[in-house]
Amino acid sequence: MCGICGVVYDEPGRVDRALLRKANDLLLHRGPDDEGSYVDEYAGLAMRRLSIIDLSTGHQPISNREESLHIVFNGEVYNFQELRSPLEAAGYPFKTKTDTEVVLALYEREGPACVSRLRGMFAFAVWDSRKRRLFLARDRVGKKPLLYALGPGFLAFASELRSLLCWPVDRRLNAKAVDYFLSLQYIPSPHTIYAGVHKLPPAHTLLFERGKATVERYWDLPVGRPPLKCGVPEACEMLREKLKEAVRLRLISDVPLGAFLSGGVDSSIIVALMSELSAQPVKTFSIGFKEERFSELPYAREVAKACGTDHREFIVTAEMTDVLPKLAWHYGEPYADASALPSYYVSRETRRFVTVALNGDGGDENFAGYIRYFAMKAARLYDAVPAPLRRATQAAAELLPDQEAPFAFFWKLKRFLRSAVFADIARRHLKMICYFSEEDKKGLYAPGMLHAAGLEAGRERADAEHYLNNAFIRAQGEDFVNSMLYVDFVTYLPECLMVKMDIAAMANSLEGRSPFLDHEFMELAFRMPGDWKLKGLRGHKWILKKAFKRKLPPMIQRRGKMGFGIPVGAWFRGKLKDYWRDHVLSPEALSRGYFNREALEAIFDQHQSRRRDHGYRMWALLMLELWHRQYEPGFKGFS
Repeated sequence: MCGICGVVYDEPGRVDRALLRKANDLLLHRGPDDEGSYVDEYAGLAMRRLSIIDLSTGHQPISNREESLHIVFNGEVYNFQELRSPLEAAGYPFKTKTDTEVVLALYEREGPACVSRLRGMFAFAVWDSRKRRLFLARDRVGKKPLLYALGPGFLAFASELRSLLCWPVDRRLNAKAVDYFLSLQYIPSPHTIYAGVHKLPPAHTLLFERGKATVERYWDLPVGRPPLKCGVPEACEMLREKLKEAVRLRLISDVPLGAFLSGGVDSSIIVALMSELSAQPVKTFSIGFKEERFSELPYAREVAKACGTDHREFIVTAEMTDVLPKLAWHYGEPYADASALPSYYVSRETRRFVTVALNGDGGDENFAGYIRYFAMKAARLYDAVPAPLRRATQAAAELLPDQEAPFAFFWKLKRFLRSAVFADIARRHLKMICYFSEEDKKGLYAPGMLHAAGLEAGRERADAEHYLNNAFIRAQGEDFVNSMLYVDFVTYLPECLMVKMDIAAMANSLEGRSPFLDHEFMELAFRMPGDWKLKGLRGHKWILKKAFKRKLPPMIQRRGKMGFGIPVGAWFRGKLKDYWRDHVLSPEALSRGYFNREALEAIFDQHQSRRRDHGYRMWALLMLELWHRQYEPGFKGFS
């Protein structure tokens, strides 16, 4: 597990070793154990290493025998031993025991097609000095980040955005990226907050040669493939075997490992399988809150007891938000998923005991675990209600109290009815998940931002809506549930959840591993009928729960989806009230020209009076301002 960076020039002699070292030093938290670099006439590669496998001989960059190829690699390839055997038999002269060298050997033998053989999480760069060709690749689900920038006569790449800013990249702020952020809470690939910096999308490769960059997709979920022809018992057995294999592969480590345990179905299954495969009690780590309705600690304790784990718990309080500027620095661009805060703290505490932590990420996307899947399915039934009655119901619902998000019943009901009014599925989906709608933005944005984001003249589809609609188009032919799962697989999962956990964990030099996101397991689950995942209207994760019924305590089997929410609504009426006002309503923030002061004050006043719960919106606005103070404090609006 590492941080990587590098640069390739069109002309010889332009690599600045000091600049390369500076970019690499900014990745220290991703790899505190080792560092290395390679420089020739046209290219420079560098890395920081967090040692997980082959602690003694895994130094990077690694070269081939002729020293014509050099690789820097971030991640883990779990099937590297299986891939290594035929390469050894063919006479490849391995110098190390690492997965990194196996990837290099495969590239030398198969070229860019090698990525299809890799099972794991990765982002890597291979420089071919003979052909003056740079090859970049990112794993299928986007577990490991990789960004790049094309400048005058060069291409630079890095694991994190701030490292790229060491080179003369185009740092004009991207208004459409801010607009995406305020809709979705994240900025999707290939966009970043800067006009001249791009994310390499998950499951894509980039080939840079003779000044030209070619980006291609190499993998997708099996959309359009026939569903599995088997009964439920056979499907359950296949799920058990494939997930157990995925867990076993992710237990390979030369350093201590453990697991995040939320007490939900997904992390509980992973911990149960780890306990079955481990000779020693599994080390488990849970995070909770003083506000009991947001805390899952009782469920985590039940699982820890049933599995006999070595269990530890941590409590997050409003006082811990003093780390927010640091989080804004680590994420590198505006990011508004508030669960990044507890994710950071559980990673920090976990790192005191282990270097690797398995988690349950991906269970919801594989098996329809989110409440919005139920809501989107129910909305199809709601479509049959006569239009006048739907309008009357929605109007009546707006009069209900706006209780605290995201768990209160009235809050869920109002969000459902606001989205169900739209017939277009992408528009309905966006309304279900968005922070600020198009209507909200027209009152929120100042004139300069309206113009820069393209709202001034109106638009048929919002950028975020267009982004989601493209994903729905790609899922055509799948049943309704699987099409929704596909959309989350290619949008929310890689662009929000994977970003959250990678940054939160690596900020603390901790490696996270996700068995549910093993691509072979994902392909298997995706080919199962959507009705097995969301049975009727209430049977979330039906097939998963059925497959692992014997491994879950009854208390966990019966519980519904809670979600990883934090009590930001209460915090912004309490200990963070003045903090928000002093940042978001400060002269410094208002001078940036994004928002109308009156609209911001209305959000603040409505939240304090409890007329509306704006907790998550306020969090997004705060994180945008904190990002500016870390990276672009002098920004004064779009021209």
